[in-house]
Amino acid sequence: MQRGNGGNMITVSLCMIVKNEEAVLKRCLDSFAPLADEIVIVDTGSTDATKDIAAGYTDQLYDFAWTGDFSEARNFAFSKCSCEYIYSADADEMIDEENAERFRALKEAMDPTVEMVQMWYINRHKFRTTENYERDLRPKLFKRLRSFVWIDPVHESVRLDPLVFDSEIEILHLPESVHAGRDFGIFEKQIRQNGKLSGKLKHMYAQELLLAGEDKDLAAAASYFAQLLQEGEEGDGRTECYCILAREARLAGKTDAFFKWCLKNISIKPCSEICCELGQYYFDHKDTEEASIWFINALQETEPVLMADAGERIPLEMLAHCYERLAAEHPQLRDQCLNLAAEYKIRLNERGYKG
Repeated sequence: MQRGNGGNMITVSLCMIVKNEEAVLKRCLDSFAPLADEIVIVDTGSTDATKDIAAGYTDQLYDFAWTGDFSEARNFAFSKCSCEYIYSADADEMIDEENAERFRALKEAMDPTVEMVQMWYINRHKFRTTENYERDLRPKLFKRLRSFVWIDPVHESVRLDPLVFDSEIEILHLPESVHAGRDFGIFEKQIRQNGKLSGKLKHMYAQELLLAGEDKDLAAAASYFAQLLQEGEEGDGRTECYCILAREARLAGKTDAFFKWCLKNISIKPCSEICCELGQYYFDHKDTEEASIWFINALQETEPVLMADAGERIPLEMLAHCYERLAAEHPQLRDQCLNLAAEYKIRLNERGYKG
């Protein structure tokens, strides 16, 4: 990036909303505090030692009565920041020294016309909810006050899209627990109040249900996704509905409904998630050969629409299990099956899937 501020280092507010984060907050603040020119922390109702920990790093500690709306809390927190740029952090993030150096270099070289910086979000597989990839580029640093600029030499207009810079900085996302239950409550509240979710929130609701939903969460969501189909949901949105309804039916033991939703998907555009559902159904019913066929379809013949793991990690893991079971079921093929199981485990390790 070209230095565009005359050699002056930009200032950065570290901005956070927190609640009951005593297990991870110190780790986060220890790593980010040296990079911040001010730290703004908004607490939404902690009952543990979160506020005591936060007070050791900043006197800009505010209370905000939780309304069930993360946007309201984020906007309140941003309103308390005074630096040129705001880094929006979650308590379960941290930055290692190599990437902290990259962050410092960015502060020194930042072109002041940049309004948003994206950084690589590195997700640990365990406890993911909507984080669908191991490495995901997402906006993390925001210019506090936006400047409006005229563009185009003729028929000029004001640039409305933010000027975004994609950095090489990696932020480690290391949650210690799942927050899906809290999120599901917010999704369900939005549906009760508004009748439906926006396309973005519907997609994220479906993602979170597949990644972290329990039987009761899927049961609570099933009527909403069935209603969307009745209202004419199309394209990937329809496929997403089939994925949720098939998972819910399989877990609830509703065999007819399960196959109905799977067949509807297969008749239009099969996806990896449905292939994994069919593979899991047959695996659970001890039809291992049939299960392996569907996991191969998930891995080689289809693409995921909601859950990236359905296109690689899950079928690789399950194919290893399938061939281990087939080795026991067919002693004459034992060595061949165990070799195939070992091959899938090697592919898992090569791709960095360690659970």
